Amino acid sequence: MECPHLSSSVCIAPDSAKFPNGSPSSWCCSVCRSNKSPWVCLTCSSVHCGRYVNGHAKKHYEDAQIPLTNHKKSEKQEKAQHTVCMDCSSYSTYCYRCDDFVVNDTKLGLVQKVREHLQNLENSAFTADRHRKRKLLENSSLNSKLLKVNGSTTAICATGLRNLGNTCFMNAILQSLSNIEQFCCYFKELPAVELRNGKTAGRRTYHTRSQGDNNVSLVEEFRKTLCALWQGSQTAFSPESLFYVVWKIMPNFRGYQQQDAHEFMRYLLDHLHLELQGGFNGISRSSILQENSTLSASNKCCINGASTVVTAIFGGILQNEVNCLICGTESRKFDPFLDLSLDIPSQFRNKRSKNQENGPVCSLRDCLRSFTDLEELDETELYMCHKCKKKQKSTKKFWIQKLPKVLCLHLKRFHWTAYLRNKVDTYVEFPLRGLDMKCYLLEPENSGPENCLYDLAAVVVHHGSGVGSGHYTAYATHEGRWFHFNDSTVTLTDEDTVVKAKAYILFYVERQAKAGSDKL
Repeated sequence: MECPHLSSSVCIAPDSAKFPNGSPSSWCCSVCRSNKSPWVCLTCSSVHCGRYVNGHAKKHYEDAQIPLTNHKKSEKQEKAQHTVCMDCSSYSTYCYRCDDFVVNDTKLGLVQKVREHLQNLENSAFTADRHRKRKLLENSSLNSKLLKVNGSTTAICATGLRNLGNTCFMNAILQSLSNIEQFCCYFKELPAVELRNGKTAGRRTYHTRSQGDNNVSLVEEFRKTLCALWQGSQTAFSPESLFYVVWKIMPNFRGYQQQDAHEFMRYLLDHLHLELQGGFNGISRSSILQENSTLSASNKCCINGASTVVTAIFGGILQNEVNCLICGTESRKFDPFLDLSLDIPSQFRNKRSKNQENGPVCSLRDCLRSFTDLEELDETELYMCHKCKKKQKSTKKFWIQKLPKVLCLHLKRFHWTAYLRNKVDTYVEFPLRGLDMKCYLLEPENSGPENCLYDLAAVVVHHGSGVGSGHYTAYATHEGRWFHFNDSTVTLTDEDTVVKAKAYILFYVERQAKAGSDKL
């Protein structure tokens, strides 16, 4: 956005001697001494941590406004308000009064001069001593990521995702999708797109919520993020470009408050689907799909128009049967889906752990059965019967008419009460292998036994008590090993740990080859 406060807030000399020593990306907060997410004030050159660390950069701005609240602001008092700061890692500029990232500059170009000076400081910090220390750190990090598999030493090649401020909901979904091989490979094999040309070619783009939609591409930023994962990097990748595109095209996710991971996943898949339908940087959607020969026409499920890789992999079809209890008229409707949202049966909602006594453990089968069982609609959901020509009591039942290649199951853990949204913290038992979906099919005789078996690929877990708080992590399997993704931290784990997780979203992949009958 065009910020009107730069002239009164950018007061430091571009080559100010007040800057700390060392590389800007490792500067420490002057209050808590944290070197995570340092921001420099462009009024006084003081360094503080970002809002998702301890928030001292924002507090520095708020403290500077206190004297102005006791009396009428004058033009002189507005000259130095500490409202604008710069990220010492990405060099993007943010105004607290506008509450947005800034793309313009002062008449003298001071913002760009400060940015260039910080970049020079960062480059000069890579001296021989810095290089030696970094090599030692990399070696130490690499050694810590080594493990023994079948007697040989193997390195963990997974890369974490940096938390940009309560963005764990996004990180958990991205890590889960990156481990769904067919989906991930499709995007990684797309051609790279150059969104900038002319005068801005080769420069970094600083996305803001006010920029036009024509210069952002969710598909491209999603592709870049997937390519950055699983490359063996020892440092976490920062998905800031993707996050700013999310801000631009998904207004619900603007800001730094906690969000619902399932809601984000649906928005993400829907927008990827729509962008691929419209063509990608001049490449038609049809030609893109033709590049992936495994996505045959018979496996595509169309949602909101033509098919894309999103519907080809996640798309299934439900048959919704409604029967009038007065005249017996039956109504059938086919609904496409990308995921199934399953209620946790009420009789299990007090069962919080697998080992807790007081009755049987809730299983995924119980949730699926509750979803597909015959249900009598209550008074608030009366069915408009075309034969009776008025709303009547009725029953409803779901059948799965077509199973997807990747079955995404969302356990409905959050429920609204009169005043707030409560979390159902029930433990739900789920299989790692051999989830058999045949009994939920409309025509099971038309499906082979191997086409109805699913193996777990990833699990998203919500830790905490409410949807607006807590923390999201993910478990996913890659090349036969399970990993735990906790933002920038990635650790190896085992199957026993995974099955004890209180799953929120489960991603099951259709089994291709016949294997042992480890059925649910």
